[in-house]
Amino acid sequence: MDTKNTHEIDIVLATSSKINSVDFDNLSFGSTFTDHMLVCDFKEGKWGKPVIKPYEPFMIDPSAKVFHYGQAIFEGMKAYKDEQDQVWIFRPDQNLDRFNKSAVRMAMPEVPESIFIDGLKTILDIERAWVKKGFGNTLYIRPFMIAIGSGVIAQPSTQYRFMIILSPAKSYYSGDVKVIIAEHYSRAANGGIGAAKAAGNYSAQFYPQKLAQEKGFQQIIWTDDATHTKLEEAGTMNVFFKINDTLYTAPTSERILDGVTRKSLIDLAKREGIKVEERSVLVDEIVTAAKDGSLKEIFGAGTAAVVSPIVGFQYKEDYYELPKLQNSIAMDLKDKLTKIQYNLAEDTFGWTVKI
Repeated sequence: MDTKNTHEIDIVLATSSKINSVDFDNLSFGSTFTDHMLVCDFKEGKWGKPVIKPYEPFMIDPSAKVFHYGQAIFEGMKAYKDEQDQVWIFRPDQNLDRFNKSAVRMAMPEVPESIFIDGLKTILDIERAWVKKGFGNTLYIRPFMIAIGSGVIAQPSTQYRFMIILSPAKSYYSGDVKVIIAEHYSRAANGGIGAAKAAGNYSAQFYPQKLAQEKGFQQIIWTDDATHTKLEEAGTMNVFFKINDTLYTAPTSERILDGVTRKSLIDLAKREGIKVEERSVLVDEIVTAAKDGSLKEIFGAGTAAVVSPIVGFQYKEDYYELPKLQNSIAMDLKDKLTKIQYNLAEDTFGWTVKI
C-alpha cells in the first residue's frame, strides 16, 4: 500500500483497484462500493485525524451504543462528471449543515468542515475514475456517523466514528409510482427527530411501507401524527402537489426533512416564473382537487431519484388517477436541475463545486 499525508488527512491507497471487475451498465443502486473509504474517530472530546484507506469491514464492540440506542445519522449526495471529465458535487455546504443539525438533535458531536468537506473532496479526487461520464451516471456519496462507545447504559456515547463511502450509480428509475395516503402510521411527530437524517426514521417506515406494497402501492404519503389531515412527505422524499398552475409543498419543520433537492427545485421553479407556496397541504384539499380535475401533478423530490412522479393515490377506499401530461412541471424541473449538476447548463445559483 502507498501511504502519504495530504491536507491533514492520512491516505493509504489500495494496492490494486476492483474497478475493472464492475459492470457499470448493470448497477444495483447502493450495492457496489469504490476502492476507498474515509474514517475519522471522535474520542476524549475531540476529533482525530481522518484516514482514507481501502474499503473494508471493521470490528466494533457488541456493546457499541449504535446497536442498542440507535445513535446513527447519515447524508446522501452525488458526484457528477461532465463531458470534459471534470467532477462536480452539488451544494455540499447544505449537506454539511444538515448533517450537523442531525448530530445536535441526536446528542452527537458536530463534524468540522475540514473533515467533512475537505475529506469529501480528497476521496473524490482519489476515486474520480469511478465517476462515469454520461447523463444519469453518478457516484452516490454516503457520509454517516455512528456511536462506537461501548456499554449498554442508556446514555449518549462518548466515542463516534464518521465515515464516507462511495457507490457508483445509474439513473434511478422505479417505474410508475402509486401511493397510499397514511391514515394511521406516522413518519414523525412534533418534538421528535423527523427533521434529522437519523437511521431510526427510515427503519420505522419499513413496516407501513411493506403493508402498502402488499396492497399494490410503491410508497406512502405520510400525514401529520396529530390529525392525519396534513400531507407531509412521500416515502423518504419531500412531496410537491401542482394544483392548477401553482406548486404546493409542506414547509420544513421538526417533522419534515429540509431536503436539498426540495429547496433547489423551489428556487428553480421561482426562477422560471412558477408560483410556489410552502404551506400545509390538506388531504381533503388534494382529494377535492383530484375530483374536480385541478390536481395536475404529484411528485417526490430527493437525492436518489431527483424527481419521482406519482401517477395516482389512494385515500381510504378510493383511488385517484392523475392526468397524463405532455408538459410536466416535475420532469421539466428535473431536467433543468440535472443539467446544472452535470455542468450542461449555466449554474446561476452558485450551487456546484468542482473537484
